[in-house]
Amino acid sequence: MNPRQVVAALAERGARTLGGPARARAVLTLAGALAVDGADKGTVSAMAPQLTHAFGIGNTQIGLLVSVVALSGAVFTIPAGLLTDRTRRTRLLAVSVVLWAAAMLLAGASTSYLWLLTSRAALGAVTATAGPTIASLVGDYFPAKDRARMYGLILAGDLAGTGFGFALSGSIGSSLTWRFAFWWLVIPGIVLVRFIHRLPEPARGGQSRLEPGQEHISEERDVSETEELPDHESASRQAATGRPESDPAVKAARLARTEPHENLVLHRDPRKASKWWTIRYILRVRTNLLLILASALGYFYFTGLRAFATLYTTRHFGVSTSVATSLVLVVGIGALAGVLSGGRIADRLLRGGRVNARTLVPAVCVLTAPVFFAPAVYVTSLAVAVPLLVVGALLLGAVNPPLDAARLDILPPFLWGTGEGVRTMLRTLCEAVAPTLFGYFSADVFSRQGRDSGTGLQHTLLFFLLALVAAGLLGLVAMRTYPRDVATAQASTRRIEASLREPQEPED
Repeated sequence: MNPRQVVAALAERGARTLGGPARARAVLTLAGALAVDGADKGTVSAMAPQLTHAFGIGNTQIGLLVSVVALSGAVFTIPAGLLTDRTRRTRLLAVSVVLWAAAMLLAGASTSYLWLLTSRAALGAVTATAGPTIASLVGDYFPAKDRARMYGLILAGDLAGTGFGFALSGSIGSSLTWRFAFWWLVIPGIVLVRFIHRLPEPARGGQSRLEPGQEHISEERDVSETEELPDHESASRQAATGRPESDPAVKAARLARTEPHENLVLHRDPRKASKWWTIRYILRVRTNLLLILASALGYFYFTGLRAFATLYTTRHFGVSTSVATSLVLVVGIGALAGVLSGGRIADRLLRGGRVNARTLVPAVCVLTAPVFFAPAVYVTSLAVAVPLLVVGALLLGAVNPPLDAARLDILPPFLWGTGEGVRTMLRTLCEAVAPTLFGYFSADVFSRQGRDSGTGLQHTLLFFLLALVAAGLLGLVAMRTYPRDVATAQASTRRIEASLREPQEPED
């Protein structure tokens, strides 16, 4: 076998593992979009020591470099979510990656801390589109029965990108300068744009869902792109085929004899309602609000931990930056294993009739994670700390795929983009606060000398484990509200599609 044949054989095997060529193409492209964003975040953490020296800054300023991305992203995520539900999503995602690459060029060219901070703020505005567009595309590309598992494969891109950011950016920055640690990321960004641009746009509501083994992705015309047709004709074309797949969440809710909330059942296309009405409706879905808050608290801790992982490891365990980044990668493997297994476990339980499986798995995992993180942060032996951190990261990684799939279960598909936009805004606000708050607590609250120290970081990481406990408790409440909200979303979807098939009376 020559090298080309070996590569072809590996590619074919990989495509089969992901469910066939069509699914592999969608998964890898969407995962790539998350990977470039994760690589940037890993780069800031890996380059923290060099940035500290280059600009004469401390922990609080390093944390602010991460916070400003999330803060500016929070401002733009709801508009991005509303736009996601009303325009071509693949084009929107491609444009955002182009602007992302431009922001990375500006970051690497920074001559002052203010310049770097400003370029990071611009970066956050661009990355705001990723969450809503990817969530909406996942819902339309993959059947509900496989959605948590496929979501896990896509979310693995974020962790893989973060790992590459730590490893490659750390090596490039050490060999050259911190500027090249940012600039090299432009190359994969440009490559990714080509793949996103060639990715067909799926029809909304499930008509384009990819079945296992499918060879090609068929591109469907969306309602928003059929302006030359009368509204009732374009809507009927979209809704006529219905949903071919069997949704295990809906089946489980039906077996549990769960009735919908009649006051929340929608009868008309919500995209025609006002933006503020849409946002208020999304927040009235109780499970959605609980999951948004739980997700935000989980990301709060993970973001703070990621921002200071390299600094904490070098100071607490007395190792070099290169060793610290290698250890962070080892722990990241645990998180990656959790992302790949969490959705699979939840989907299997759901098919077995466990109606609240997609809320049960995240709640159990996030409540168990502090049991491993607390001793790992406290001990001074790497041999003891690393295995505990790997297990803790695995549990934390297992939370997101079923949680993200659950949020699609409890909203009709016409609101997936806006729903994810609302969730991402609240989540990114927590992400914005976390690094700066972690830095402040480590330098000014838990450090007696009033300056950065390994002890201050240690106490900070232990204290904010309370956020994970709170997230787990919210997840336990969501387990009770989830089945009825699934039934409500399904009833809304049926009635919305029925209204779309009805001929519309011409306006006077």
